[in-house]
Amino acid sequence: QVQLLDSGGGLVQAGGSLRLSCAASGTISRIDTMRWYRQAPEKKRALVAGITREGDTNYADSVKGRFTISRDNAENTVYLQMNSLKSEDTAVYYCNADIREVGAHVYDTYWGKGTLVTVSS
Repeated sequence: QVQLLDSGGGLVQAGGSLRLSCAASGTISRIDTMRWYRQAPEKKRALVAGITREGDTNYADSVKGRFTISRDNAENTVYLQMNSLKSEDTAVYYCNADIREVGAHVYDTYWGKGTLVTVSS
């Protein structure tokens, strides 16, 4: 079994920073792309940022220049550094990863349970 444990959310004032972490564990052979999504109240879940195993990144326009995604392949962990936070960044943040389990030939997509980020104005 594979699990993603996301953490690091909390309450922060507008203009502040938070760093989210997501660690994958279990019978993992290889992790391909890792991503962060977020879901604000009454809105659909949306992609925030993604990073390939090689380190290529992509970001939603709304977070470019403020958020940075990174990963540690040795630790099976992905991070999201969030700076200059705004009230509209308030959401539950979910990590997501394409993982091939030991003995498998295909990748499956796994999700963390989410961590709440609240930005007060």
